[in-house]
Amino acid sequence: MSAPRIPDPGRPLPGEWGRTTTTVVMPTYNEAENLPTMAEALMALPLEGLRLLVVDDSSPDGTGDIAEQLAEKYNEPGRPRVGVLHRTTKDGLGRAYAAGMARAVEDGAAYVLQMDADGSHPADKIAEMLGVALATGADVVVGSRYVPGGTLSDAWKTHRKLLSRWANAYASTILGTRVRDITGGFNLWSADALRAIDLASVDSAGYSFQVETKYRALRAGFTVMEVPIHFEDRTAGESKMNLAVQLESVAMPWRLRSRTLRAPGGHGHHRAR
Repeated sequence: MSAPRIPDPGRPLPGEWGRTTTTVVMPTYNEAENLPTMAEALMALPLEGLRLLVVDDSSPDGTGDIAEQLAEKYNEPGRPRVGVLHRTTKDGLGRAYAAGMARAVEDGAAYVLQMDADGSHPADKIAEMLGVALATGADVVVGSRYVPGGTLSDAWKTHRKLLSRWANAYASTILGTRVRDITGGFNLWSADALRAIDLASVDSAGYSFQVETKYRALRAGFTVMEVPIHFEDRTAGESKMNLAVQLESVAMPWRLRSRTLRAPGGHGHHRAR
């Protein structure tokens, strides 16, 4: 059997692939400056089936209102392109992602893409990631900073680059995975994989959500593939990383490993390419 042909990232996807229902889940908290630009970039992509679901945690800067205005702007009769999920509790990025991804699957998305609102993730890579998933059957496609061809913003200082690489190596070593960018937040998921990992039971409230969900997918036997991206520094606003989030990120791999060792069957099987 010949290997599936992965589409040239510089060419448009076949029409039937472009019509695949794909929902971008974008959590927001005080992203009023960034959200309109991000929505414009997504809506301009040649992907007929692409939708945006903004998950706003009651941003005091009016991001939620801007999201509703964007829905009015882009939605068409019989073709909802932008949706808004308003959350009244700000309890972490992971919780916001879980709520939005679950809603996207409930609403019929075949694929769900995690994407930050701060401009760090390249919208022009989405078609390639979807093409890889459809061509190979991979259930998780990671937009990776750390596979050959992946790059980081020049605005990142050396210590920040080293810390990010260390965090990936730390989590992957503890958990025994071969995913190069297990901490990355630009990930395409099949609806089947999201149902299998049981989003409602994910423990991580912060950035370690990225590690826990990928690890659950690997444990469940799903294939994870990585494609290189350029990761840009945020264009406006402030990072949401704080000490509590950092501490959770350090502790979570050990908690996951401990839970795995206690579970029937021990280590399980990891498939990553």
